Amino acid sequence: MRGLFGRRSARRERHRRLPPASARSRGPGAERTTESGTSGAGQPPPRKRRFRLPFGPRTVAGEVFVLQVTVIVLLMVAVVIAFVVHARWDSIRQARKQALAVARTFAQSPEVISALDGKNPTAKLQPRAQAVRAATDVSYVVVWKPDGIRVTAPEPGLIGKRVSGPFKDVVEEAREGHSTTETLQAAPGPTVNSAVPVTDPDGTLIGLVSTGVTVSRVNQGVKDQLPVLLMSAAGALALASGSSALVSRRLRRQTHGLGTEEMTRMYEHHDAVLHAVREGVLILDDTGRLVLVNHEARRLLELPEDAEGRRVDEVGLGAGMATLLASGRTASDEVHLARGRLLAVNVRSTRGGEGPPGRVATLRDTTELHALEGRAEGARERLRLLYEAGVRIGTTLDVARTAEELTEVAVPRFADFATVELSDPVLRGEEPTAARTDIRRTAISGIRDDVPLRPVGEVVRSVTVPSTGQTVEESGQAVLETDLREAHDWLAHNPEHGRRALEYGIRSLISTPLRARGKVLGTAGFWRTDQSEPYDEEDLAFAEELTARAAVSIDNARRYTRENAMAVTLQRSLLPRGLPEQDALEVASRYRPTRAGVGGDWFDVIPLPGARVALVVGDVVGHGLHAAATMGRLRTAVLNFSSLDLTPEELLAHLDELVDRIDQDQTAESNGAMVTGATCLYAIYDAVSGRCTMARAGHPGPALVLPDGSVEFPDVPVGLPLGLGGAPFETAELLLPRDSRLVLFTDGLVEDRERDIDDGLALLHETLTGHPGETPEETCRAVLDALLPAEPSDDVALLVARARVLAPDRVAQWDVPAESGAVAPLRANVNRKLTEWGLEEASFTTELILSELVTNAIRYGSEPIRVRLLYQTSLTCEVADGSSTSPHLRRAAATEEGGRGLFLVAQLAERWGTRYTPHGKVMWTEQNLHPEANGAEQDADSLLDQWNEQL
Repeated sequence: MRGLFGRRSARRERHRRLPPASARSRGPGAERTTESGTSGAGQPPPRKRRFRLPFGPRTVAGEVFVLQVTVIVLLMVAVVIAFVVHARWDSIRQARKQALAVARTFAQSPEVISALDGKNPTAKLQPRAQAVRAATDVSYVVVWKPDGIRVTAPEPGLIGKRVSGPFKDVVEEAREGHSTTETLQAAPGPTVNSAVPVTDPDGTLIGLVSTGVTVSRVNQGVKDQLPVLLMSAAGALALASGSSALVSRRLRRQTHGLGTEEMTRMYEHHDAVLHAVREGVLILDDTGRLVLVNHEARRLLELPEDAEGRRVDEVGLGAGMATLLASGRTASDEVHLARGRLLAVNVRSTRGGEGPPGRVATLRDTTELHALEGRAEGARERLRLLYEAGVRIGTTLDVARTAEELTEVAVPRFADFATVELSDPVLRGEEPTAARTDIRRTAISGIRDDVPLRPVGEVVRSVTVPSTGQTVEESGQAVLETDLREAHDWLAHNPEHGRRALEYGIRSLISTPLRARGKVLGTAGFWRTDQSEPYDEEDLAFAEELTARAAVSIDNARRYTRENAMAVTLQRSLLPRGLPEQDALEVASRYRPTRAGVGGDWFDVIPLPGARVALVVGDVVGHGLHAAATMGRLRTAVLNFSSLDLTPEELLAHLDELVDRIDQDQTAESNGAMVTGATCLYAIYDAVSGRCTMARAGHPGPALVLPDGSVEFPDVPVGLPLGLGGAPFETAELLLPRDSRLVLFTDGLVEDRERDIDDGLALLHETLTGHPGETPEETCRAVLDALLPAEPSDDVALLVARARVLAPDRVAQWDVPAESGAVAPLRANVNRKLTEWGLEEASFTTELILSELVTNAIRYGSEPIRVRLLYQTSLTCEVADGSSTSPHLRRAAATEEGGRGLFLVAQLAERWGTRYTPHGKVMWTEQNLHPEANGAEQDADSLLDQWNEQL
């Protein structure tokens, strides 16, 4: 045995003597000694190796193994007991169900009721009961009467005898229709007995059927399964024990079988590493006393030599550090000031299973790192601010609002106060020039409202660049004034405001130019008070970057302002500047552009001959100059087409063809700006008949306000928008009572991003209803107040027309036969009517005009020929005939006898023309009833003079 355990470590021998070999653990070291050891002079014969456990019974691995096996055995026993108990309970439950089911089935059999009512029920029921008992697992089937006398029994000797035990309670339950199930102590053992009542059709109890199942019979199945269960438990125990053995073997292997010497050497290494690291380490017990302090911790905290064993509040630590170490709470990278150093402190509690209770604290000097992190955090903050500036500045295309956004971004994260000054041309949207202009404060923001800086709107003088003597906007260079108390140039230019600013506490300033596309738009000023750090060179670089980005947004807003002003000017020049005078309708209009840009909405009122007037409302897709220009082209086209006196559907058809041709030309030129999709509504109102004929191309229909204040939306057939083509337009004819109002509008009035068109029409209906006496002006005002949002997303055109009807006594009409002799009677009738109207002064001119027109109709036209006079602010003469041939004005030669009639008519009438009807044509003239003094004589003299010149 000495050869097996003879090798000893000299160092271990100094500490303690080894125990007897029989008591030593047989580990890997013992096995290595056996292979190399010798005994005495000769080689001993090899001994037979005995089986050994991989761990000793006194080791932690052995205790863990015994504990695991014990727990497994207890769990297995508990599982077996629980299984047996549950199986027994389940067996009894199954027995109760089985007994009750058999008894009910037997009792509900029709033969049982008839047999119990018969003379010898036993003869009929006994064989049946025995057959049921043999076919099922019940122990007996007994039929007995309410008095307890058995009718059937498993043993024939019991038939006719009373059932054993108390049965009156069972009978009472049966009379109430209830079945009973109970466990009885019988000779074979515990038996589950179920009694089910047997009743005749009228509900009278005539007997009971009892069935019983012996519990031991049901438990036999559990007993059959018990060996299998025990074998499974034994297998599980063996498997778990093997697993525990493997775990214990692995645990021993991980300790490497270290002895005292190895452990001592390991501790020495740990101690060397502990004192060599560049982190301070403190180990405290649960009372707050220092157990261990390494060299780095002594240096950082300047602890005394006898610090170990003393409490942390007794070694001269700062209040914050001492409180943290004594509190017992966990900390992660908390920064504390100790001995002039910024220390990152981590505190963790030691768990009881790994040693005595206590805490471990590590200290790391982060003084220099904190300074670097501060600068890095400042840089990150500036980057975040630049990112936010890119998002928040330039959200609108308004110059002043963009300047305000710049000041709002800078305050309070970069400046306590921020100001923006822009030159007057920039505010107007014009291009900044090299000439010196005033710069005006446009925006100001601050942490307080009582700052003594010049308010918005005042002209200011920017800071002077010391090196050049020029202002910031003149030189284009930024200026940094770290301390305004030393900025003598700034104080000299603004003595009063500078003094008040210094008294207020403003100390530092950065003034940078707003430069875009090589032009200086203005300046931006960033101000800090004495409560903030003064600006430095890094802040100056950041301010230049910030203002450079903002200047681009301000310049974009300026350019948009210029283009929008040009578009507004163009559109207003293309829209009607005033409504023409006419007698058919009383008209009021409104146009409201949107801040997003000038749109293509338009309207027009076009007087037509014959006491008629045309109303037009249209909308061009898009915004900007193109939409305004397109609107002007369409409006001009409608004016030209209406001069031809076309019907609404014909005019829209010509307009649709024009739009299609415009789009084809733009497509060929690769312009890309299309007109297709424009909408239009065209209506013609006749004041004589009171009828209004209208057609629409993709445009919202009108609203009609009747004289009683009720509102309706007439059903006007809707055609495709202009430019799509392919379908004719249809018209609708409305009868407008006197003083009714026709409301025409574009979709921007009733439809918005936040409002559906149906909701808008409902609101328009509500606004118009119940106001019968309103004028068109009042209606326009009420509609815009109710429906127009604060910032509309689309422009709006609104046209309100109140109908006037020409009185019948102001209309005169005659049928003229196609005879030359009919002209004289017609002149007489006309003279009488004009005298009746009090227009004697116009009678000569009117007779002359009608004579020429009627003579042309008789000579060149066809019947029927009609003459009509309309008396309004002007006098209208109309001559209609059945021919579609229109005469043309020409200058007759000196030798010609004819050809001067139309020339005479054109000279005498203010306006004249021809319009075509489905049945021919109408020649018409209009005469001014309020000519200048002696105007008629002057016209006649001038005509004679012209003829004399020709002759």
